[in-house]
Amino acid sequence: MSNDNDEVAPAPYVPPPSEAPANEIVAQPWTAPMRWLGLGWRDLRVCPGISLFYGLTFWGMAVILGAVFRDRPEFTMTIISGCLLVGPFLAMGLYDASRRCELNLKPSFTASTTCWKRHLRSMGLLVGVLIVLELLWGRASLVIIAVFFNTGMPSSVGVLQAVFNPQNWEFVIAYLLVGSVFAMLVYATSAVSIPMILDRDTDAITACIASIAVVLTNTGVMLLWGALIVVLTSAALMLPWALGLVVVGPLLGHATWHAYRASVRWLQDAELGYASGHQTE
Repeated sequence: MSNDNDEVAPAPYVPPPSEAPANEIVAQPWTAPMRWLGLGWRDLRVCPGISLFYGLTFWGMAVILGAVFRDRPEFTMTIISGCLLVGPFLAMGLYDASRRCELNLKPSFTASTTCWKRHLRSMGLLVGVLIVLELLWGRASLVIIAVFFNTGMPSSVGVLQAVFNPQNWEFVIAYLLVGSVFAMLVYATSAVSIPMILDRDTDAITACIASIAVVLTNTGVMLLWGALIVVLTSAALMLPWALGLVVVGPLLGHATWHAYRASVRWLQDAELGYASGHQTE
C-alpha cells in the first residue's frame, strides 16, 4: 500500500536548447595560415583607407606602451589592460571591412567604427574575461619574480638581465612555463571568438567555446598561426618607431577574419549570401 506522504521524485532537469546557430569546426591544412595572410592582404588593398586608420591606431598604442615602459614601468600593466580593452573593439572594425568584402559590399569606415555597438553586451563580457586572464597572468608573474628575487622586486632592467642570465635557468623555466599557459588560454579564447560575435551575434560563452574547439581541432595549424602572428608583430616592432605595425596590424586583423571563416562552417551561410566556395579558396 502506498503512503500518502511519499514524495514524488522531481523530473530531471533538461536544459533548453541553445539559441546559437548550428556550426561545425573544419579541419585546416598546414598551408591555411599563408592563405589567410594572402586573403588579408587582398582585403587590405581593397580598403586601404580603413586599414591605414586602424594601422595608425595600433601603432599609436604601441608607441604609448613603449614610452610608459621606459619612463614609468610601474604603470605598464595598467596600459596593457587598457590595450586589451580597446584592442578587440578596434579589431572588429577590420573584421567588418573583411566581412563586407566577402559579401561583395563596399567597406564603410563609419560602419567599421560603430559595428561593435550591436554586440556591446557580448563584447563586454569577452573583454572582461580577457582582462581577468591578463591580470591573473601578471599576478602569477609577480609571484614568480618575488620567489626567485628574495632581495626585493627588481626593476624592469633587472628582470631583463635575469631572463638573459644563464645562471637563473630555474627562474627562466618557471617564468616561461607560467607565461606559456596563460598565453595559450588567452589565444585559445580569442582566436576566432571576436569575429564570430560580429558575424553571428553569438553570446561570449558560445564564441569562446567555439574558439577553443577550433584550437583543439587544428592544434598544429593554430600554433603555426600564432607563431606567425608573433613573428610578424615582432618584425614590425623592430622597424624604426615600430612603424611596421601600420601595415602588419591591419593585415593580421583581416587575416584573422579569414581564419575564422575557414575554421567555422555555419549552416545558414547560403541565407546570408556568403560565397559557397569560400572554404576552398
